[in-house]
Amino acid sequence: MFTYKPLLKQLIDKGMTKTQLREKLGISMATLAKISKGEYVSMKVLDDICSILDCRIENVIEHYDQ
Repeated sequence: MFTYKPLLKQLIDKGMTKTQLREKLGISMATLAKISKGEYVSMKVLDDICSILDCRIENVIEHYDQ
């Protein structure tokens, strides 16, 4: 399973809200909701997040065993 907890930490560290991230990415509220619920999103969205936050993928998503 995956968690987006590292992304939430990145947003706090950069002083950015999820809404601000959504607006910069140009993603829908549904995609943001998927992230908030820990559901799958496209690699394109993850790539865009890394580019906007200037970070690595492990700073956005983390794998864990159930």
